[in-house]
Amino acid sequence: MQVSLKPAAEEVAVTAPPPSPPSKQPPRVAARAVVAVLLVTAVIAAVCASLAIGTKSVPLSDVLHAIGGGTEGDAVVVRELRMPRTFLGLLVGLALGAAGAVAQDITRNPLGDPGLIGISAGGAFAVAVGIGAFGLTSSYEYIWFAFLGGALAGLLAYAVGGTGYGGATPAKLALAGAAVTVLLDAGTNTLVLLDVRTLDQYRFWAVGSLAGRDAQLGLELLPFIVVGLVLAVGLSGRLNALALGDDLAATLGTRVRTTRLLGALAVILLTGAAVAAAGPVTFVGLVVPHVVRAFTGPDARWLVPCSALGGATLMLAADVVGRMVARPGELEAGVVTAMLGAPFLAALVKRGKLKEHTR
Repeated sequence: MQVSLKPAAEEVAVTAPPPSPPSKQPPRVAARAVVAVLLVTAVIAAVCASLAIGTKSVPLSDVLHAIGGGTEGDAVVVRELRMPRTFLGLLVGLALGAAGAVAQDITRNPLGDPGLIGISAGGAFAVAVGIGAFGLTSSYEYIWFAFLGGALAGLLAYAVGGTGYGGATPAKLALAGAAVTVLLDAGTNTLVLLDVRTLDQYRFWAVGSLAGRDAQLGLELLPFIVVGLVLAVGLSGRLNALALGDDLAATLGTRVRTTRLLGALAVILLTGAAVAAAGPVTFVGLVVPHVVRAFTGPDARWLVPCSALGGATLMLAADVVGRMVARPGELEAGVVTAMLGAPFLAALVKRGKLKEHTR
């Protein structure tokens, strides 16, 4: 008997889906981690350069010897002059970089920087008042006037921007800060033009410098900067929600007004301390977040700390460059940051990168 074996059903060919094309970018978390490591490395390199380079260059072996407690040769110069200056530059850069990132996020303004809500102008006005009315003569005397003036100006801008319907919206906060800045700048110019002695003393502070500061100054301002950095980093998740718009952020459970108020407080603490320490240094808080954002993306959880590291690198590098280009004298760090920052800003404008920070 012939038995025919037939399939019970027709075989159906199954075509496997084509493999997905390989990703052209590395995983975002890995890429951001690499950026963070590179920035930490850059900060360490800038610290070493700041300790080694000056009117007289010091070998790194002697720098390490000075840090270890040595007293021979150039150890005194490194320990007594360059270490306090480097420490202060590190603090100022960290503060301005983080403050710029937070200011741009809470105002959703691509031109936002620590001076946007009047803090730098407030510090400058207070120092001019201190010189003209109270006879201040030293940088150490300036710091508390600058810090108090910057804090009051920032609070005033927030109070003005928070009035009316909707509270402190990004547009109202930016406009209020601009109005406070213009008013205080006018008052500062009036004070320094009416008194030649005030003008002479004020102009050296206003240019922005790390020279002539001692270690005690950095230690006095350290608590304010630490609190400001912790607050800024702690708010980073909420800042991501703010970037989606106030209505959507509120729908997601974010307290918009509270977040914006705490963000403004962080900017006030960071910028007030930085202005008090080094004067109104420009462009660090404006340019660094834009450059860092190009590598980390807009996620504030990475942007804020990486901007702090970038600000420290730029501040220390500017101070080192200022010592090198004008030997045996030096060019003030505030001048160098403006010279380095302006081309970056022009390039960002030309490439159309200055857009509102929404995701």
